[in-house]
Amino acid sequence: MRGKIYVVGIGPGGRDHMSRRSEEAIDEAEVIIGYSTYIDLLGASISGKEVISSGMRKEVERCRRALEEAEKGKRVALVSSGDPGVYGMAGIMLEVAEKAGSGLPVEIVPGITSSSAAASILGAPLMHDHALISLSDLLTDWRVIKKRIGLAAQGDFVICIYNPRSMSRITQIEEAREILLKWRNGETPVGIVKNAMRDGCVSAITDLNRMLEHDIDMTTVIIIGNSNTYVSRDRMITPRGYVL
Repeated sequence: MRGKIYVVGIGPGGRDHMSRRSEEAIDEAEVIIGYSTYIDLLGASISGKEVISSGMRKEVERCRRALEEAEKGKRVALVSSGDPGVYGMAGIMLEVAEKAGSGLPVEIVPGITSSSAAASILGAPLMHDHALISLSDLLTDWRVIKKRIGLAAQGDFVICIYNPRSMSRITQIEEAREILLKWRNGETPVGIVKNAMRDGCVSAITDLNRMLEHDIDMTTVIIIGNSNTYVSRDRMITPRGYVL
């Protein structure tokens, strides 16, 4: 048998928010590989399969192991939270396969990303042009991230912030807010969602002036509205421009 790799987006993690194709890919796979936290989210759905899990910052190693197992003729599901093509495993897997000169098929299975999950909880804040920016500076220089925040704010994009604060990164979200305040009114609506569509989900709608009063960590997604975003009945709405 010829092996195959599925790079599967599991969305927030529960079956209720996974696509049918994601479920099928996991069911078809003989080997499941992923970050231990995401493996745990799959629960009983991977019972009886070979499971290979590892911790944070082992992304490249997981992709190499996926290729190794697939080369044995196995069907391998490399799982990624959210959508694998948005800060996920898809690009790494394709690069690893390319570098190895592998001709094995790699199927990218999309999933609900954090911005979409958080937006649905908050209302409809992403109805117009928007930018996704991660504040993690592990792989991107912080000066570049700050430049991107400033340009997105200047362009009046709705901005969705991933990885806003960790145990070791405390001040980046504070600096990001200062940059945003150069281009946005302090009363600009801001949505904060922690553990979007997972157990322990908490959300709040506030504004730029008060956003840092809320609990923010690596499981939090922050959506900053543009100049037209408003709040009605506890929902953020960014008008698309339709005449009503």
